[in-house]
Amino acid sequence: MIFKKITTLFLLVASFSIVAQQNITLEEIWDGTFRTKGMNELNAMKNTNQYTILENNRNSGSKQIDLYDYATLEKVNTLIDTKNYPELKSIDSYTFDKKESKILIATNSSPIYRHSFTADYFVYDISTKKLTKFTNKQIQEPTFSPDGSKIVYAFENNLYVFDVTNEVELKITNEGTKNKIINGITDWVYEEEFAFVKAFDWNITGDKIAFIRFDETKVPEFSMDIYNQGLYPTQSVFKYPKAGETNASVSLHIYDLKTNKISKINLGDYADFYIARLQWTNDANILSAQVLNRHQNNLDLHFIDATSAKNHYSFKMKKTKPMLM
Repeated sequence: MIFKKITTLFLLVASFSIVAQQNITLEEIWDGTFRTKGMNELNAMKNTNQYTILENNRNSGSKQIDLYDYATLEKVNTLIDTKNYPELKSIDSYTFDKKESKILIATNSSPIYRHSFTADYFVYDISTKKLTKFTNKQIQEPTFSPDGSKIVYAFENNLYVFDVTNEVELKITNEGTKNKIINGITDWVYEEEFAFVKAFDWNITGDKIAFIRFDETKVPEFSMDIYNQGLYPTQSVFKYPKAGETNASVSLHIYDLKTNKISKINLGDYADFYIARLQWTNDANILSAQVLNRHQNNLDLHFIDATSAKNHYSFKMKKTKPMLM
């Protein structure tokens, strides 16, 4: 028995020694041979039993969105490959419309804070294989309408709607100004503490857009030196309320695409509060909004009638231990 164990140990050591003595080439070091396996941007398809993955094609140096089948785990199709579209240098992220017939593709992304970023965006039609850059601006959070015919997005603190069919752009807010007014995109506090950036939502019929407006006028400013490639740093100045300082004043609004008008929603008598979430219900005229007090020990869930722009009804919840922010 002892002899068998010694023999087995000798064989194992010998095999490890042989593996350790294998030559490693420079090509293997740099071409990803020993790179850990990973997965980028997996999206579960909602209309089929399939999923997509954003993959790097190491042979061509391109990026592609591949479609896989859940049952077999085999690749079904390549929806788009950047090697076929010279104007699309890379793919950073992507989202589908509700019908999963079009894809919003982000490239050349520039980070802002922890979650937020601007990017160049393209619309890709899967059936026609047509790729369209619908704006030359670096924008934030573009989102398809439920029928896929329009896209709402933010640029320089204002909201825009782009008609995909007619290729017409409409600016729906005008007062957005850096370090003063933000429409439809959260400020630093909301992004960091509530972990969301997109502060707008389409209703189910695609004829109304609800959004939060942030007034940062009274929020203290913070400055930070940014060291890039130049000899001297540049300075970034942004609104940053430390604990106990003045937060941005928030308000809730609804834009009606049919009338081209914006209505301000009266949420009630709140002195210092957060609109922690907003979401349309399955009723095209009923919007839900969560309102928190600054101590975060009272949460009111409001349901708003979009037609009258009035609070329909609300639920109130309270916890005993507040969390300051």
